[in-house]
Amino acid sequence: MKIDVNELSSIQKKIHVELPAEAVNKEFLRVYENLGRRVKIKGFRPGKTPHRVLKRLYGDEVKGQVLSQLVENSLREVFKERRLEVVSRPEVEANDLEEGKAFTFSALVEVKPDIEVKDYWGLELEKAKVLVQESQVEATLKRLQESRAQLEPVENRDVVARGDYLILDFAGSVDGNPLPGAKTENYHLEVGAGTALPQFEEGVVGLKKGEERTIRVPYPEDHYNRDLAGKVVEFSVTVREIKKKILPPLDDEFAKDHGECGSLEELKSHIRSRLEDELRKIQEEELKEKIVTKLIEIHPFTAPQALVERQLQYLSDRYQSHLTAQDASRSTKKPSLEQLRKDLEPRALRQVKGMLLVEKVATREKIEVSDTELQARIDELVRSAGESGTTVREVYSRPDVREDLRSQMVFERTLDALLRRATIKEVESPAP
Repeated sequence: MKIDVNELSSIQKKIHVELPAEAVNKEFLRVYENLGRRVKIKGFRPGKTPHRVLKRLYGDEVKGQVLSQLVENSLREVFKERRLEVVSRPEVEANDLEEGKAFTFSALVEVKPDIEVKDYWGLELEKAKVLVQESQVEATLKRLQESRAQLEPVENRDVVARGDYLILDFAGSVDGNPLPGAKTENYHLEVGAGTALPQFEEGVVGLKKGEERTIRVPYPEDHYNRDLAGKVVEFSVTVREIKKKILPPLDDEFAKDHGECGSLEELKSHIRSRLEDELRKIQEEELKEKIVTKLIEIHPFTAPQALVERQLQYLSDRYQSHLTAQDASRSTKKPSLEQLRKDLEPRALRQVKGMLLVEKVATREKIEVSDTELQARIDELVRSAGESGTTVREVYSRPDVREDLRSQMVFERTLDALLRRATIKEVESPAP
């Protein structure tokens, strides 16, 4: 086999391959022999059908299989021999394939760039002093108080007011036709909390307990649900119960009921410590992002478009899945796919460059993850998945998924090493 690799750029190679007639004939013979064992042709025993008969009946199919196999096997050998880290599907241009003649083809591929990483130890970074404001402690304490609130029936009135907690039934319709999925009984709603459309929440204010009222809710023209965009939905609403929230007093008894502290001051101190830990974790992730940014600044290079496209597709799919999972009652404008890709492309490019650079550092410093460590992480994921653990284990039984996880672990371990050896200057926190 003759091989010629032309470097079109740091990430693009044009591979020319010429296979001798002997290799071509050998592959044709192998395919015909396999075919002869599989097919049943009248007048011939299995495996005894003459080559010329098979060629007359299946010649085009066989030629396609031979061409595909020759290209695939040859490229695999070229990639290994020339140590090419190919990241795209080969764009193949093949000449005519005939038995008894040499076969030539070319393939255009994208590869990972050969980056000479340098100056990655001791990167200079800045971080702000961890400072938890009193207002943050009070806000957390308030949320804890809210979580311990009790709901009690309103006794002195039967008309809905803002701030009430309701249990209601409703059914939606458009142009007099029932709206699929818009009929609910015993629906819990905090009036004014913003969990439903503003017009809906405003419409229940003043509604009397047990009374049925129709609330007209116009949906905006750009609503992501095209079946509702620009239309008016009529909700028939009946309030079953009106409740109010009773907050427990913030005192030492509240702190003791929380189960971790003996006094309110001790609880506040515990909250402050927890918030500081959370801020440190956030700060650590921000420092790692700064490391990636500095690596990209130090090492200018072109990223393979195939990898960028793959990451862009991943980010786009994740965004759309997140949007679909949101409450369908909210009038969230959904960007066009073209606009979404345009918005996400810089992030995809940055992530690909960061991944390639950190990967190069890991290779140079021999940072690895053993099979034992990989299995331990999988076992941890299985345990944390609870009832879905069996499904998670099945997913990670696939070699490609396991290697993806290994790559992720190497990436994390390498960033941890870069952070440990960075030169970090602590500065005053900005004023709140």
